[in-house]
Amino acid sequence: MRKSSRGDFVFSADRLIRLVVEEGLNQLPYTECTVTTPTGHKYEGVRFEKGNCGVSIMRSGEAMEQGLRDCCRSIRIGKILIQSDEETQRAKVYYAKFPPDIYRRKVLLMYPILSTGNTVIEAVKVLVEHGVQPSVTILLSLFSTPHNDSRPLPSLQSVIILLSLFSTPHGAKSIIQEFPEITILTTEVHPVAPTHFGQKYFGTD
Repeated sequence: MRKSSRGDFVFSADRLIRLVVEEGLNQLPYTECTVTTPTGHKYEGVRFEKGNCGVSIMRSGEAMEQGLRDCCRSIRIGKILIQSDEETQRAKVYYAKFPPDIYRRKVLLMYPILSTGNTVIEAVKVLVEHGVQPSVTILLSLFSTPHNDSRPLPSLQSVIILLSLFSTPHGAKSIIQEFPEITILTTEVHPVAPTHFGQKYFGTD
């Protein structure tokens, strides 16, 4: 809300981030495993397959890093800095740093505010240049477009999962047009994106 304190805003945002992150993790492949409990009994369960990582689109995407680490303590996280060119208004990549074997990993791409979709499109292109296969991309957002689709994940070496909190119909549609094979998981659509999210979250508003 407009009059919410920063503490309340961050608390609510972190709760939403945790929900989105956990839903993203639910889409990752897992294997069956057997563990022995302290009482000596065997328990059949599941665990994530090795080879997952996070990538945050700076700066607002960094707000989602702690939520991911809270679920996966040792997960590696890369960074992408993308800003709009002042003259052309086109998204431009200024910095990208990933795990060297990212082409073998499943990627959780973190960007809380999906407005035009241009930033995410450029980020996915950078990941593709580094060998990540975009054959299956899952957009997780709290507010998105009715042009959504849910389908089971096939077995692929690389998977990109976009974790987002707020999205506009135009932004999500732009990504779908660029990557028609994308899978979107969402909770609601809203035409107005809260572009002040990063400033409010980090206390620079």
